[in-house]
Amino acid sequence: MTMATRLFALARSIAVSTLFVSIWTWFLPRWMAAEKGVTLRPASGWPVLLIILGGVVMLRCILDFGWRGRGTPAPFDAPRQFVATGFYRRVRNPMYLGMAIVLVGEALLLPPVTIEMLVMLGILAIVVPLFVMFYEEPHLQELFGEDYARYRANVPRWIPRLRPYEPSAVPNHP
Repeated sequence: MTMATRLFALARSIAVSTLFVSIWTWFLPRWMAAEKGVTLRPASGWPVLLIILGGVVMLRCILDFGWRGRGTPAPFDAPRQFVATGFYRRVRNPMYLGMAIVLVGEALLLPPVTIEMLVMLGILAIVVPLFVMFYEEPHLQELFGEDYARYRANVPRWIPRLRPYEPSAVPNHP
């Protein structure tokens, strides 16, 4: 694999992720505010820390998908290599968790749309796990076979494990 291939994958991952995150964190809150006829004026305080924390988690996942996986978080341009590094060593879905943390922080930071954003988060808390279970996991199983089966058997879907997953320390059969 050449450096150019990795850099192109990383650029794709960043571009796709920026568009996706912008929809949820920029466009939707502003649309919600416009529907109410209010202007968004962010509050200040500790919710900013949630946004930073979730952003760091998402950024690391985006970089891992691009650099190591040679793909993006988007289903139409999934990683070509199995990614079980970084936060993925502790939990199977850190990108979704990071995004949820960002959205909670943003909901608390934008009082005019706090209720609407929390309702949206509630809906996402139902839809995202269904998407993961019925599309994403079967697709990853098909793409990555035994590696993914072993990973899935050892790394929780939503609650991070305390010790990072070490594929070499796990027997070949789940």
